Amino acid sequence: MTYGHPARTPAPRIRLRRTGLAGLLVVLLAALVAALGHREPPSSPARPSSTAAPADDHRAGRDGALGEAGGAVPAGATVFDGGLPGVANLDPALLAAVRRAATDAANAGVRFVVNGGWRSPAYEDQLRREAVATYGSEQEAARWVATGTTSAHVSGDAVDLGPAAATAWLSAHGAAYGLCPVYANEPWHYELRPQAVGGGCPAMYPDPTHDPRMQR
Repeated sequence: MTYGHPARTPAPRIRLRRTGLAGLLVVLLAALVAALGHREPPSSPARPSSTAAPADDHRAGRDGALGEAGGAVPAGATVFDGGLPGVANLDPALLAAVRRAATDAANAGVRFVVNGGWRSPAYEDQLRREAVATYGSEQEAARWVATGTTSAHVSGDAVDLGPAAATAWLSAHGAAYGLCPVYANEPWHYELRPQAVGGGCPAMYPDPTHDPRMQR
């Protein structure tokens, strides 16, 4: 008797196909997960590495009205930095008095730093706009910053000095040089009052809004 071979069925082939398809899906899923896992997060806006002094943020325009050309002074400037317009354009008598005082103060271990000197009208007006934004109103801003038409800085008749050790020294000795604080709320703001050498400094205004010069 002849025995025939058992008929073959396609089942193993189907299982192989299904197994191969499942393996392919696993590979694709793994690749997708890897790609998503290594994707960089969305970039955020760059943050400045440091914060510069306000005056350093002003760039000179075509007319040089802002920036150092307009009177902005870099951090650490002194009354002897004659290459800075903010220092060089001060009233000569005021500058001479401040330099004499700074020299004597240095002998006592006190260093004068110029935080503000001569300013162009455009730079002063820029500072006024910033003060309005900071304090929320023209009225409050006027207590701290004058305008380009009224400021003693624009005429070269005022200098803002620091640090606290310098203003403390000037509070005790400034009158001998004719250097007087003008506003009670701004102990750093000094102007030349020659009569103070013999009679002492006049009474200070509470703030610039009480100064008749600011009413022009």
